[in-house]
Amino acid sequence: MKIAQDIVLAPVITEKSMAGIADKKYTFKVAKDANKIEIAQAVETLFKVKVDKVNTISVRGKEKRMGRYSGYTASWKKAIVTLKKDSKPIEFFDGLV
Repeated sequence: MKIAQDIVLAPVITEKSMAGIADKKYTFKVAKDANKIEIAQAVETLFKVKVDKVNTISVRGKEKRMGRYSGYTASWKKAIVTLKKDSKPIEFFDGLV
């Protein structure tokens, strides 16, 4: 069994993800083999909040070139976590908005 820190890897800080905070939607980079139930439990454990739903997206790696050589960036998994209406906001994101 994996611990919560192995499932939720990092927050995704983009303009679109910061706009979702007003609707209590937080975006995280998560482990590729984690499912929605594990992600919800990990976020509840780490941030002491109540999760309403989890949407996941598998992000493909992009092709990048360095001169005549080309390769791909690593693929990763993104999770958009929606908190319940009566749940408090995640303090980690308070300074970023």
